[in-house]
Amino acid sequence: MHDLSQRSHESELMDAEDTDFATFRDCLRDLAQVNVLSMGYRPTLAFLDGLRRAGRIGPGRPVAILDAGSGYGDLLRAVDRWGARHGLDLRLTGVDLNPWSARAAAEATDPGRPIRWETGDVFDYEGRADVIVSSLFTHHLDDALLVRFLRWMEERARIGWFVNDLHRHRLPEATFGTLAGALRFHRFVRHDGPVSFRRAFRPGDWERLLREAGVAEATVRRWFPFRLCVARVKPS
Repeated sequence: MHDLSQRSHESELMDAEDTDFATFRDCLRDLAQVNVLSMGYRPTLAFLDGLRRAGRIGPGRPVAILDAGSGYGDLLRAVDRWGARHGLDLRLTGVDLNPWSARAAAEATDPGRPIRWETGDVFDYEGRADVIVSSLFTHHLDDALLVRFLRWMEERARIGWFVNDLHRHRLPEATFGTLAGALRFHRFVRHDGPVSFRRAFRPGDWERLLREAGVAEATVRRWFPFRLCVARVKPS
């Protein structure tokens, strides 16, 4: 039984440099299915809808949203569908360090949609955005990079930012591999899922990291099932 009192530093198979495109894409497809089955987009869409209801974003003016560590792009595609339902003019950008990510995301996206995919380190991204989001990205970072990432989002986001990641908890850590096997997910996903939960967070982790980053007035909240999210809305 693994110790969950602290974040693990285990490696995930998908992060290996020799992972080929077909393997990477197949894993991303499985993870997108996990997001659907676990209602993984719901916290991020609820955050954006809160901004819409508060009048911080709305029809008649473009809204730039940046997804840091965008992977397969399934979150931004969900955001795009949400924006279309509300008549919003969204300008969506996904940035991911893995060179296979932009290709896989583009292949899965209608070319007519307002989404741009870029390859690179988010810390090298020179533009700003109204809102920055990330999903299942931060558990890949060590604490020092997390503090840097929080400060980077605080500097680059005009309206606010939202981190959507996993809650470090025994139940999903122990059962994910079995469930993923029953659904015939890729063996990398069956391995990496439990590792991701061990690398993930508890509320106290985020509270400490926010203090170290000097970020005030951010909210840490649990979302069913086993998501732990951090929301920051800047004063208008």
